[in-house]
Amino acid sequence: MKITDRRPLPRTGLALPVFGLGCAQVGGLYQAMSDAEAAALFDAAWMFGLRLFDTAPYYGYTRSERRIAVALASRPRAEFLLSTKVGRLMRPDASVRPGDDGWADPLPFRPHFDYSHDGVLRSFDDSLQRLGMASVDLIHVHDIGERTHGQRQSLHWEQLTRGGGFRALERLRHEGAVKAVGLGVNEWQIAHAGVLAFDLDCVMLAGRYTLLEQESLSPFLDDCLQRGVAVLAAGPFNSGVLAGASSFDYGPVPGSVVRRVQGLQTVCAEFDVPLPAAALQFPLAHPAVVSCVAGAHDTQQLMQNIRWFETAIPADFWRALQARGLIDGRAPLPLD
Repeated sequence: MKITDRRPLPRTGLALPVFGLGCAQVGGLYQAMSDAEAAALFDAAWMFGLRLFDTAPYYGYTRSERRIAVALASRPRAEFLLSTKVGRLMRPDASVRPGDDGWADPLPFRPHFDYSHDGVLRSFDDSLQRLGMASVDLIHVHDIGERTHGQRQSLHWEQLTRGGGFRALERLRHEGAVKAVGLGVNEWQIAHAGVLAFDLDCVMLAGRYTLLEQESLSPFLDDCLQRGVAVLAAGPFNSGVLAGASSFDYGPVPGSVVRRVQGLQTVCAEFDVPLPAAALQFPLAHPAVVSCVAGAHDTQQLMQNIRWFETAIPADFWRALQARGLIDGRAPLPLD
């Protein structure tokens, strides 16, 4: 598989690249990135053929969107696909400090949740201003779910449903301001609820369908496939643990995960397969998954991700993982 391959996004007329660049790191997630480093990253991504870029107002408190605006301003608009997110309004706040919410160098804007009809439209308009574009290709409702909102989840879900947030998405899609609408979340359960509640085109699911986790296979991925809802698999390294980092799901690595990773590493060593290569390729075997989206802190990391993504992996490797119980027996395998 090559990063320039594409898969159709059902019902939209879009064909998405199978590999996309997630731009949280461009916003300074956990470590700062200079303007020059961001420009070099985008130049390299473009040179290597990447044409799908995913961002959000939350990333770097608007820094990621602003850097994308500069990086893509000179690129032919018809040649790339861009997604951003709604659900947070960014308001000026001089009290913002480095390290807030994990952003190493955030801009002075504080996020405020708003999933209502008017809040979604305002968030979208604000993003267009920052991006310097008249439209984007995909728009995702960002971080709806108990993991983010805790006891306030029901309030925000009410805004999205009865409060007209979903209706605002339908308006944007109908007017052609976006070509596809979806959710961008870390919880498959709320993604499934969204699929059942509204006519979504896609879901960007971070970290929940990976080489480590396949609980979302049923009912979520089953229903996405049946309804023609495309899935973009983000966070394929589970916050880094599948790429050699000591982080899982944005926190310490539990012992059970350590043992599972060790099992994966054992099979990888037997077949001489880099574990990160397997992590990048595994989600795309599922017929509902159209793209894998991964970030990079610098040009070298991006180039390494591309090499891993395009590494040839023998079919017997995948069968061995499944035979040893390291992959759910129901999971489709990348055998071709």
